[in-house]
Amino acid sequence: MSTRLVEELATPALVVDVDVLERNITRMSAAARSGGFTVRPHAKAHKCLEIARRQLDAGAAGLTVATVGEAEVFARGGVSDLFIAYPLWVDDAKARRLLRLAESVALRVGADSVESVQRLGRALRGAARPVQVMVEIDCGHHRTGVVPENAVAIGQAAVDAGLEVTGVFTFPGHGYGHDPQARERAARDEEQALGDAADALRAVGIAAPVLSGGSTPTAGRWRPGVVNELRPGVYAFNDATQLAIGTCTAGDLALYAIATVVSTPAAGRFVLDVGSKALGSDRSPWVRGHGYLPAFPGAVVVSLSEHHATVTLPEGLPAPRLGARMAVVPNHVCTPVNLADTMVAAQNGKVIDCWSVAARGANT
Repeated sequence: MSTRLVEELATPALVVDVDVLERNITRMSAAARSGGFTVRPHAKAHKCLEIARRQLDAGAAGLTVATVGEAEVFARGGVSDLFIAYPLWVDDAKARRLLRLAESVALRVGADSVESVQRLGRALRGAARPVQVMVEIDCGHHRTGVVPENAVAIGQAAVDAGLEVTGVFTFPGHGYGHDPQARERAARDEEQALGDAADALRAVGIAAPVLSGGSTPTAGRWRPGVVNELRPGVYAFNDATQLAIGTCTAGDLALYAIATVVSTPAAGRFVLDVGSKALGSDRSPWVRGHGYLPAFPGAVVVSLSEHHATVTLPEGLPAPRLGARMAVVPNHVCTPVNLADTMVAAQNGKVIDCWSVAARGANT
């Protein structure tokens, strides 16, 4: 990061290193091509059309989103294949929105209950093209999703409601952790759960060709044979959590906030003009503090206020001067992205563009 870059920006500012971003996207796409699986990146990590286009140009089959609102934004931006990976509960308003989406895109939606697919069937009757259903499976994270043997009841209810069951999906969120074996176990749990669910569906005549899994921590533990689609999101940027658990290196960090030192109130302590309203307040159990400072790897962001980041330094290390600019890598990139209207795109130490966070706040 050049002095020119940081000095010309009003702080705090969210910055994307385009070279690192494109390298991260290319690496995942190359892994998919060589491994024989499909990548469907989760766009909630960036909410940005410019980044989505880079992922699709690199070979992504489509995008994953979390909400109907995100799907609408990316559909308007020209994305033609979208998966809302969430167990939707459809009211009349969402039904109308889904019907409009189906007019312009190939659309998949998630479900994890008989009642939800019955509502989907009623809501989507008369859709311009079939809306596909993916049954959500719990592979060990214990958030949403059903155990594999319960996929049959949901799949059969979907078929009875006039819906097409395209496959099963899961989120191996229990793969986070310092121990690489945790990622290995989560990837195998994902494989087993999706395979069992798909076998159960096929036994009653539901083909379920798509077995969709993956997260940034477990994507590197994928192996051929069962899972044929991965939906990582954070990989495009990476963050302090991915660095801490060892799924990326410091050279793979593509998103950071530029901040200014506004106070040096005591030896070994300084304050930056970036707080929870820019970085988010996620406190990762694997990261010391509220972010990572590449210029001071031993420093700890000990607290965040709305507009302050208080940083402590190792003993004997002098604080930076007042007015100095530095990068802060957030613990979890998804939150600061959703807090920002724009991201500054930088390349070779220069600002090259300003990208809109087009799906910011599209939470419904």
